[in-house]
Amino acid sequence: MTPELIKENILLEDGRTLSIETGDLACQANGSAVVRMANTSLIATVVVSTEEKKGVNFLPLNIDYREKYSAGGKIPGGFIKREGRPSDEEILTMRLVDRLLRPLFPKIFYKEIQIMISLLSYDIKVLPDGLAGLVASTAVFISGIPFKGPVSAVRIIRMKNLFIINPGIEDVKKSDIDLIVGGSINSILMVEGEMKEVSEKEIIKIIKIAHFYIKRQIKAQINLLKKIKNKYIYKINFNIKNNNFFYLKEKLNFLFFDKIYNIYKQFYKKKNREKKINILLNNIKKIFFNDNIIIHENEIDIIFFEIKKKIIREIICKENIRLDGRSLDDIRNISSKVDFLPGVHGSAIFSRGETQALSTVTLGSSLDVNKIDNVIIQDKQKFYLHYNFPPFSTGEIKLLKGVSRREIGHGNLAQRALKNIIPFDNPYTIRVVSDVLESNGSSSMATVCASTLALMDAGIPIKRPVSGISMGLIFNKFTGEALILSDLLGDEDNIGDMDFKITGTKYGMTACQMDIKIYGISYDMLLNTILKAKKGIIFIINNMLTTLNSPRISLKPTAPKIYTLNIPKTFIGAVIGPGGKIIQEIQSSTETNIKIEEKENLGKIEILGKNYNKIKDAIEKIKSIVFFPKIGKIYKAKVKYIKTFGVFVELSKGIEGLLHISEISWKKLTNLENSIKIGNFINVKYLGKNNKNGKIKLSHKILLSRK
Repeated sequence: MTPELIKENILLEDGRTLSIETGDLACQANGSAVVRMANTSLIATVVVSTEEKKGVNFLPLNIDYREKYSAGGKIPGGFIKREGRPSDEEILTMRLVDRLLRPLFPKIFYKEIQIMISLLSYDIKVLPDGLAGLVASTAVFISGIPFKGPVSAVRIIRMKNLFIINPGIEDVKKSDIDLIVGGSINSILMVEGEMKEVSEKEIIKIIKIAHFYIKRQIKAQINLLKKIKNKYIYKINFNIKNNNFFYLKEKLNFLFFDKIYNIYKQFYKKKNREKKINILLNNIKKIFFNDNIIIHENEIDIIFFEIKKKIIREIICKENIRLDGRSLDDIRNISSKVDFLPGVHGSAIFSRGETQALSTVTLGSSLDVNKIDNVIIQDKQKFYLHYNFPPFSTGEIKLLKGVSRREIGHGNLAQRALKNIIPFDNPYTIRVVSDVLESNGSSSMATVCASTLALMDAGIPIKRPVSGISMGLIFNKFTGEALILSDLLGDEDNIGDMDFKITGTKYGMTACQMDIKIYGISYDMLLNTILKAKKGIIFIINNMLTTLNSPRISLKPTAPKIYTLNIPKTFIGAVIGPGGKIIQEIQSSTETNIKIEEKENLGKIEILGKNYNKIKDAIEKIKSIVFFPKIGKIYKAKVKYIKTFGVFVELSKGIEGLLHISEISWKKLTNLENSIKIGNFINVKYLGKNNKNGKIKLSHKILLSRK
């Protein structure tokens, strides 16, 4: 049967067309779709396993997003000329799609689902990450897999008070709000992005505009499905929740509900609470296995988690008390220290309850920039942040297999929160590293706070301090009320309906990331959450300022110093020398690092070193090479040679000129050696160059009074 192309177009107000299509590519997948806008094209495929994955109590969903180098007309760099492991930017897009789609699959669906998205063609005017959610949702929606969709997402920016949907990379650089918003036909599911100290009302406004376009994209998916013939309807395998399962759930609930409830009502610290819960769970398993009741261990885990979730939510909803005894709005105890590691350029440790982050700042030159060179981005980041989440932070043992997707995502969020408060004219490359030493929720927000203090400790004159807080949401089924929780705990995140991380200064938001586990939330809930978060952000900032109330005036003694200067482009080669000999000698003798690049018809020189006197020495060496006398300026010149017709003097190293005998004195001189000695210094005025022979003209007598 010949594949048949089925297509649906969406015409945008700015005249651009967004299209979704299916039917002629990747037909052996359960579902496939292509999205096109301008010359940016993505394909998404979805495949579901025929059997359920054994031993899991979660949806085994795997999202993969890759950018083909051919899409941007490039060949991969390096020795192996093919695409390798995913870049950080690709991983961030995978996480966006995962957060958009995961809540919409049935919780009891345990068959593996793999969604693969590929960038086939790239247009600099349309970034692909804003289209990834649409193409993935389309592929799943037409596949017949159980799915509460369709949904979609858009990237939206504000540039000069104009809102642009699915912008190009150059427009994003000029924007003050940059968000990716995901949603269903009725509500918002996901928000992520950065902004330059923007108010909560402005954020709600841009989210509403984004939702307008999301709804149009959802309707297009519905229309596309209507055009498809022989649609396959997937049937869910309900084996895991058979009669025996429900019987066991009732039995566990009857026998152990009160014991679990009592553990949570004691308001233990995380470690003690988990220990007591795990002891009880192991005892339950022993009882059921000893009674010869046929049950899989993961079924007990599923039932036990459902009971735990019910109990925690009931305590919060009925009693307005949380697992650590706080009220809904309370923020955990905060403590912080700066200059925690005296040997580094800047450091701070920030603790909030049982979450603790240690951040360090390292200052470098432009040679230390984070170079990004992929299909979409060619950039040199002067500020970047790395986030590490070691297993001991949660009392676990895990094999370290490199940086996880979670670490990349949390690090990116913290970096976006802080990047716009770094001064634009800062000469340093700044690397911040945050190590989470202890975690019980909101470790990425602790990273923002610790990193702010570390930057201040390093003497970086940030515009304003930034803090962050994670907000939660629980729907109270008894009253229909949505309860907002400030400063989430780990368990509250696991059983709650939302995790909304918000960062900002006292003047506005700088970054956010929201994901939910329910089918969307309303604008009012979003606004109320942001308003509560703002109070928490200001409270935390005020607490941080009691530790260090402003950036240090000077850098630490261990920090490098940077000096920059410009030279005429024609002197670049002279400073570098043949084979780099001269610049290497200067670096070696002065213990500095020197970088030269041609920019704007000048040679931009950057000198980095720890000893100011040695930096000064390097500057003098460079200035002596690029010395170029200015007409009318007076120089202290050293006498090198004496001749009958005048003396040769050195204005600077390698720059010599003839001071003619007629320009030494107003009196007539016959024997110069009687009045001038080799090695003496004499003031001379530079008069320019001789038009005929190009030699420099100097005068001493012009500085003397004529008698």
